[in-house]
Amino acid sequence: MISPATVPEPVCDPGSVRNTSPAGKATSPVTAPRTLARCRDLVRPSLSAAIARLHPWHGEMAAFSLGWCGVGGTPTDRPSEGKGVRQALAVLCAEAVGVPGEKAVAGAVAVELIHTFSLMHDDIMDGDETRRQQETVWKAYGTGPAVLAGDALFALAVQTLAEVPGPHTAAAVGRLSGTLNGLVRGQAEDLLFSARPWTGPEAVRTDEYRAMAELKTGTLLGCAAALGGLLGGAPARTVAALDRAGRHLGVAFQAIDDLLGIWGDPDVTGKPVHSDLRQRKKTFPVLAALTENSPRTGELAALLHSPVPLDEAGAVRAAALVESCGGRAATLGEARHHLDAARACLRSVSLAPQAAHEIDVLIGFLLHRRA
Repeated sequence: MISPATVPEPVCDPGSVRNTSPAGKATSPVTAPRTLARCRDLVRPSLSAAIARLHPWHGEMAAFSLGWCGVGGTPTDRPSEGKGVRQALAVLCAEAVGVPGEKAVAGAVAVELIHTFSLMHDDIMDGDETRRQQETVWKAYGTGPAVLAGDALFALAVQTLAEVPGPHTAAAVGRLSGTLNGLVRGQAEDLLFSARPWTGPEAVRTDEYRAMAELKTGTLLGCAAALGGLLGGAPARTVAALDRAGRHLGVAFQAIDDLLGIWGDPDVTGKPVHSDLRQRKKTFPVLAALTENSPRTGELAALLHSPVPLDEAGAVRAAALVESCGGRAATLGEARHHLDAARACLRSVSLAPQAAHEIDVLIGFLLHRRA
């Protein structure tokens, strides 16, 4: 489990950092969007080729989930596959250990397939009807087909790594298998949280939530980073540090997701405003807010315990109470802490400066993402 630790404040501007030439002359700035786009462009042909190996129906649902097509397979001119943080981590971590990013493309494809599979199944379990400003796969195609498509992506991810030539194949497949086990354990804990009370001795504690987030979100980000190092031939100590960094990033990523689930802009997130509050999800901001001992906390708990669905006014009031009880600030602090901890892990090993620089800019970007 990842526990909080004191680490130095970040030393870079999270928006962009300017490269310099050997003579010290400034060149074009490194920005997270540019880095993510570069990595997506590198991985996209192999990801597309992998999905083409699926049964056509499964392939269509995978392409729909990635925003490449509409229902029925009609191509879209507005791809919405997301930022591609996981695949970028695999590529950047390969470059960070001194090999071309192409060495990690199979690992990047595998983690992207697993991520897509997990979203398909998560949306079914959570009852979410929209993602990235379009219908979720189960809503568009039905629950059974979405489950089957997710299973197909799961199998394809393992196959993709198993077919990688070279001495690191078995270790890569083993790491992915362990990641899958952690991911589903984290999802199980998340589902079990829903049956527990908001207050009292059986309430979900923030440290329990943190452990769940490490499993549900952190293991896959850790796997992406570690696969980049592993497929690049890095020593075990470096691979372990990359994995730890990715796990910290995952906890931070989940914290920001939780903020967006309450206060995110629906036009950007693709989900209704206050969606997590309306569904009474046990997220970090709410759990942190409930630790404050005040009348406001009692009012918040009463709203959450009420059997009456939260209408717009109730959701607005609940969001205001979460913020006034410190939930929003605590969650931002949680995210900052884990991003700094990720940086500390990366500084603990020797990495290629340019790739490490790009990873550092990406870490800062994650704190300020809006979707």
